[in-house]
Amino acid sequence: MIESLLVANRGEIARRIIRTAKRLGIRTIAVHSDVDAGLPFVLEADEAVEVGPANPALSYRNTEAILAAAKATNAAAIHPGYGFLSENADFARTVAEHGIIWVGPSADAIVAMGDKINARNLMAAAGVPVAPGTVDPAETVEAALAEAVRIGFPVMVKATAGGGGMGMAPAFDEAGLRTEFDKVKNFAERMFGDGSVLIEKFFPSVRHVEVQILGLADGTVVALGERECSVQRRNQKLVEESPSPASMLTPERRAALHASAVRAGEAVGYRNAGTVECLLDPATGDFFFLEMNTRLQVEHPITEAVFGIDLVEAQLRVAAGLPVEVPTEPVGHAIELRINAEDPKRFLPGPGAITTWVEPVGDGVRVDSGYTSGTTVTPNYDSLMAKLIVHGATRAEAIERARAAVAAFEIVGPKNNLPFFAELLENPEFLSGDYDTAIVSRMR
Repeated sequence: MIESLLVANRGEIARRIIRTAKRLGIRTIAVHSDVDAGLPFVLEADEAVEVGPANPALSYRNTEAILAAAKATNAAAIHPGYGFLSENADFARTVAEHGIIWVGPSADAIVAMGDKINARNLMAAAGVPVAPGTVDPAETVEAALAEAVRIGFPVMVKATAGGGGMGMAPAFDEAGLRTEFDKVKNFAERMFGDGSVLIEKFFPSVRHVEVQILGLADGTVVALGERECSVQRRNQKLVEESPSPASMLTPERRAALHASAVRAGEAVGYRNAGTVECLLDPATGDFFFLEMNTRLQVEHPITEAVFGIDLVEAQLRVAAGLPVEVPTEPVGHAIELRINAEDPKRFLPGPGAITTWVEPVGDGVRVDSGYTSGTTVTPNYDSLMAKLIVHGATRAEAIERARAAVAAFEIVGPKNNLPFFAELLENPEFLSGDYDTAIVSRMR
């Protein structure tokens, strides 16, 4: 097993990785910005190195500072978590060149799946269903319009280098396409340094379902069930559950979905944990490849809950070339709620000092948090404060446990979206299991 691990991230995911590493007897190293010095993940690591100021470009994305910290602490491996440098192929390659183990897929796999058009084309060649869309980037708005006419409105205008719900917008007609094309292209150039745009069929009513895959050290790729991720605001997830309650996911379709995800991983020689995201058409039951996240997902704990596996341990074992005991059947139902520092109505950020932080406890309740009483949520990073995960024998039991846990979770200081979850957990559409990605907008 790896002897020492530098976690190139912050908050709840850094703390969660450190927890597993310490259980395995691995020496842990945290890197942090100056404003994060007092957060739990820093205090719980065996060593900590400050790598820069609050601006993530100068700290958590500062590859030179992070590599220097790894060398100074003799780190044997680097785990990037999610976000920041987790899907930076150049960084992954540089880490390996320095003789440090990269806990993630190869740089080649990251490159192959990082460009959305390239990924679509690779998946189509591998026999994975893809939604109607462009084979090459649309260089001009006229080219984009021609593709939209060919595909049929409405369409989604997407940055090929985007991710996390950023750099995408629907267009319902020619005027909308002309407006959104320029917006997405300019946004992509600013945010990703790549203004390439693809045009893809937009489904006004659609479900967002993803499959957890794990590429083992021996070359085998396995699927660990699916997660429903359709409760979203601004194309970003708020709630996930596993397995998906979608009625159109018959046993045959579920098996086909998982098999397609395995083929996607095999097509790029995937190793380590990854997620194949798909769109599920409620009208037909058809599913289409959306993108592949070449990293650990925020919502990985619900897969852990239903399969009884520690995915971070699995990542570390694969990175070390060790075998992983892979469970084959899920047990029960799990739900994850993302507790954000934002108001529960408009979902606008509301950072601040935390004066009270009381986490719920009980059977089937888990909290992965990045903060505690006396710490401060700053405006420098994502608003995610914690993840509330519940597991029950049935979906109904998981929902009951989620209701009780939300009621018991006490946060005073920054704004939080716990009231939204209390509302959602009583919403008839959500309770039915037959909802789509527009459920939040219908609640507002």
